[in-house]
Formats: sequence, structure tokens, C-alpha cells
Amino acid sequence: MPDAPRQAAVLVPVFRDAAGDPRVVLVRRAEGGVHGGQLAFPGGMREPGDVSALDAALREAHEEIGLEPAAVEVLATLPIFETLTTGYRIEPFLARIARPAAWRPAPAEVAEVLEVRLADLARPEAHGETLKSFSDWPEPRRVPFLRVGPLELWGASYRILLPLVPRLLAGEWEI
Repeated sequence: MPDAPRQAAVLVPVFRDAAGDPRVVLVRRAEGGVHGGQLAFPGGMREPGDVSALDAALREAHEEIGLEPAAVEVLATLPIFETLTTGYRIEPFLARIARPAAWRPAPAEVAEVLEVRLADLARPEAHGETLKSFSDWPEPRRVPFLRVGPLELWGASYRILLPLVPRLLAGEWEI
């Protein structure tokens, strides 16, 4: 019998910049570990003290990038995603945030905080595919991604964000 998936939660933080452009906040994970160097949303594993998945997402966002829970307004509880290779069950929450004056990335977990214009993610040239190999896959597979500067957003974070980009740009939620 396979192991039960590990429970995790993430925030998908969005805000409007000074020019009025909608942006999403991503982190580049610190090197090392299973997800080292990858782009992701602030969040992580649920801990015993977390009353809910949302509590876990808020706690992790505060720990990882210094986002105060009081600066977060949840707009939607998004569909749950399971990772394809690492055994996580992720509960994502779309949230409008009041951007802090400065991000405070936790150096052990976050190498960089990125504020990505949603319009840039909607551009055709932002979409691509690459071959990836994992030890539990019998052969390499084509994996879709969104280009974020020189980086690639793929995996569960890609699957969470991709359907949101056109909906956010169309104004489905007030950012």
C-alpha cells in the first residue's frame, strides 16, 4: 500500500503594483533538498499546531517571506493538487495581499522572492516544454512550464497557476 500523501498548503499571493499591473508572488527555493532552486508559492508542510490548511499556508508565508497574515485576504480556496513525484497533497489559497515595504526571505528556505507580472505569464513565449527525468519515472517525460525570466515554473506550481492567469487577467477576482 502506498504511503499517504504529505499534507501541504500554499498561498498564491496576488497584488497590483504601482502601475496597476496585477502580479503574483513566487519564491525561488534555496538550493538543496528535494525542491532546491525551484520556483514555487510560499507555503509548505502542515504542522501539528496548524488548525487548518489555511493556517499552515499563512504560517509558512510568514516564516518564508515575512508576509504578515493580517496583510492577506483569501479570495478563493483552489482545487487540491497532488505532486507527481514527491508525494505531496497541496491545498492552495488564492489571496490578495497588501505588499510589504520589503520582503524578508528566510535564507535557509528562500533564495529569492519574485513579483511576476501576470501579463508576462500570459504571453505565448512564456510557455514551453522540457524533458525531465525522475527516479520513479521509467523514462524522461515532456513537462510544460512557464518561463519567468531565465527560470522555469513547472510541476504542481505550474498546474496551480496556469488556469488562474487568464481568470485573474479577466478580473474574475478583484486584485
